[in-house]
Amino acid sequence: MKNINKFLPLLLLMVLVNINTACSHDHTDSGHQHGAEDEHSHDSEETHEEGVIHLTKDQMNTMEITLGDFTSMKINDYVNATGTLGLPPNALTSVSAKANGFIVNSNKYIEGNYVNKGVIMAYLENPEFIQQQQTYLEVKAELTFAQQELKRQQALFDAEAGVEKNLQRLQAEVDGKTATLKGLAKQLNYLGLSVEKLTPDNIVQRIPLYAPMSGYLTSIKMHNGMYVSPAMELMEIVNETHLHLELDIFEKDIANIKEEQRISYTVPALGNKIYPGEVHVIGKEFNRENKTVRIHGHLEKERPTFIKDLFVEAKIWLNDQTVSALPDGAIIKDGASSYIYYTDEQTEGEVVEFTALMVIPGTTADGFTTVTLIDPLPTGKKVVTQGAYYVYAQSKANELEHSH
Repeated sequence: MKNINKFLPLLLLMVLVNINTACSHDHTDSGHQHGAEDEHSHDSEETHEEGVIHLTKDQMNTMEITLGDFTSMKINDYVNATGTLGLPPNALTSVSAKANGFIVNSNKYIEGNYVNKGVIMAYLENPEFIQQQQTYLEVKAELTFAQQELKRQQALFDAEAGVEKNLQRLQAEVDGKTATLKGLAKQLNYLGLSVEKLTPDNIVQRIPLYAPMSGYLTSIKMHNGMYVSPAMELMEIVNETHLHLELDIFEKDIANIKEEQRISYTVPALGNKIYPGEVHVIGKEFNRENKTVRIHGHLEKERPTFIKDLFVEAKIWLNDQTVSALPDGAIIKDGASSYIYYTDEQTEGEVVEFTALMVIPGTTADGFTTVTLIDPLPTGKKVVTQGAYYVYAQSKANELEHSH
């Protein structure tokens, strides 16, 4: 019903024009002289100049058309930005082997799977692991014997029955084997093998590959039977906890951007849902090629499904900007264009002339809309702030009348 009421004035004017046109045709058919027609046509051209709309003051009062000026008000305007869903460097990690070997018992992961930190993703097999454990146990046994022999020689030396040279040789041997044992233990611990409970009965030839952190698998480059080395990246894991916005702001807008300003953004690939964010860091490097500065934004708890590097469209809301605005009803949208109407505040005579002025509407809030003028408003003119639709309806009625 609201939409029907909106178009009633235009429909009424169209009906009146059609009636007038029909009457004009009837009079012509009844034998009106051509001189009268020419005079009527001449008057019509004088009354309806191109781009100018005429209304009487009585019509203005009936339609409650009000004139006024632009209003300066504080409104949350915004800056458009585009970018991606990004991640800091510490949010990505690579899974690699800690030694040379063959991949065995690899779990059947696919890209996009989520893994928890510490889960075993595969095993690395190499006979050298057996040798390293064997060497550790041998050195451990030798150290135990050397320590016992050192105690015996120390006791003899204290009883003045031993030779100091033998004591010194054993002490050096114990120190050397202790260092060797600690080094071997570090190597085995690095490979993921615990030496605390290592015995000749539990030597293994494979070591586990653990997930170094929780996250999503974004690449998998390994398979069973594959020979790998520590230099090779086997998998990549991304932790979405630190997912953030990476937006590019044009040079002309950067002065208006401040930390903690609100961001609303959409991910077109995932739909039209709007998500909240906040400006966190303003970059310090200017991109000369694109004339932009990079902005980093934090995401709120509600966030889109994680897919790395998805394109984002965003609005960064400016805080309490003083702008020129007009009531929403003062702006008329006609197709792809928007207009306002202006006239003289004081007009002599009964007929008032209105002229359309193209504008670019901006942010809307509390019944007002910011506007950008394409051409300047002539000096001394007033804008139609209420009832602009009636002026628009009269302009359409004039177009219909001229078409007849």
